[in-house]
Amino acid sequence: MSFSPYLSTTFTNTKLRTPDNVCDISGMCSVCSDKCTGLCEVGLSAVRGIEATYPYGTTTQQFASEKKYPFDFSHFNINGRVFGAYGAAEDTEKTCVDSADITYEIGDEHKIRLKSPIILPAMAKLNWQDYYSGAAMAGVMVVIGENAVNKDESLRHDENGKVTHAPILGEMIDCFRKYDRGFGDIVLQVNADDIAVGSGEYALKNFDLKTIEIKFGQAAKGIQHVAPVYSYEEALAIKKRGYLVFPDPLEEGVKEKFYEGEGFHFMLYGRLPMWNESSLKEIITRYRELGAENILFKMAGYDKEDIRRVIRIASENRISLITFDGAGGGTGHSPCKMMNEWSYPTIDLINIVNSVINEMRKEDKWIPEIAIAGGIAMEDAVFKAIALGAPNIKMVGIGRAAMTAAMTGKNTGELIEKGKIPKSYLSFGNEADTIFHDAKYIKGIYKDIEEPISYGAIGLYSYIKRVSFGMKLLMTLSRKFSLKYIDQTDIIPLTKEAREYLLDIRI
Repeated sequence: MSFSPYLSTTFTNTKLRTPDNVCDISGMCSVCSDKCTGLCEVGLSAVRGIEATYPYGTTTQQFASEKKYPFDFSHFNINGRVFGAYGAAEDTEKTCVDSADITYEIGDEHKIRLKSPIILPAMAKLNWQDYYSGAAMAGVMVVIGENAVNKDESLRHDENGKVTHAPILGEMIDCFRKYDRGFGDIVLQVNADDIAVGSGEYALKNFDLKTIEIKFGQAAKGIQHVAPVYSYEEALAIKKRGYLVFPDPLEEGVKEKFYEGEGFHFMLYGRLPMWNESSLKEIITRYRELGAENILFKMAGYDKEDIRRVIRIASENRISLITFDGAGGGTGHSPCKMMNEWSYPTIDLINIVNSVINEMRKEDKWIPEIAIAGGIAMEDAVFKAIALGAPNIKMVGIGRAAMTAAMTGKNTGELIEKGKIPKSYLSFGNEADTIFHDAKYIKGIYKDIEEPISYGAIGLYSYIKRVSFGMKLLMTLSRKFSLKYIDQTDIIPLTKEAREYLLDIRI
């Protein structure tokens, strides 16, 4: 059998003519008809060319792999115990679910306290306002996505292409700071383009930003960002803002050829990082000199040697946190095939990262904190990721599910306020503050805030609260009342592959 999806996908709204009769190897219909108008990916590619490489609706949707990976967290169950209590009193009258401690702390000289061991990965689209605000309410970390300055219609650059005006970054940071209660932080992610145009420097100088995340790659999972540009004027404006456009609209004769109708399109290309130990140290030093209290790394499931190198660079530069993002999780604007076929899956990435850090511990190296991401949505996956990653991984990244909570909360709240209560929620009440379980609690905490609190932010808070409670419950059932006690003994392998994986990861 093939683990890859057939040549039909919701990414591009393509379909197979004979979905029940498919060639497993190619993913095409087993019989191609000379009367077919091209419903599948091959047909779409024949009509739209390179445009078919990417999913549709990237500004209003988010995506995740459709591939059926042969090995994942479902190959394990969680182990339970009835004796003892690691990290809590062995007292029936005192010890309960609330005794489980999932707070965490990262940072070297400047500590960031977290109510839950969660970071919400980079987003700068969809309902980002509630994504950032809800994170502050929940006391976790949240990241502003790469190239966020380009969301600003009033964006300005100087003659050298450096950002001089992007107030949207201040708005994004304020979404978090408004609800900040001393836990978590909002982080600005920078990619190679952001570094070239000075987005990080601008934000550190002008806003209440304390943390920067350097991303090793472009767009989701590491691919170089690519986008067609259909007008000469837009191509020229993008070029003048300091970005890469091919062909170069300023090159002699290009304008004339475009207006003569030669049929080519301009292409915007994100810069492909070409960093090394020295150049990264310079970037990190510059941000710290401008007031960055913590520097983070965002890394995908690249080659093992690249993973090893990045962890060692992080150690040498006292990087507070590296988030490793595995295949299968959510993406922003990535090629369809890359989302399905690129990089190490999350569960394999855990093993690789663990082995590198164990090597470094033997060398007595300083170890950065590690978060693992990629397809993690609920507490069972959180527990399994931390258990399999012990003792080196104590945090997770939750992106797509968290944004789903923010969007669902917002949409549901708006429907209720219009008197269109979804039937499935009628049993909970007839007003938003009753239907949303935590609405009154949140409004009570932030009673001094004058403007209405979005139900999207409340929705994200409630989602993280549920995952956090679920994590505590699983810890209690395993008699592990602190994150530091969770390890591979808390995992039960269900398959031959799972048993072999546990043997390997324990070595």
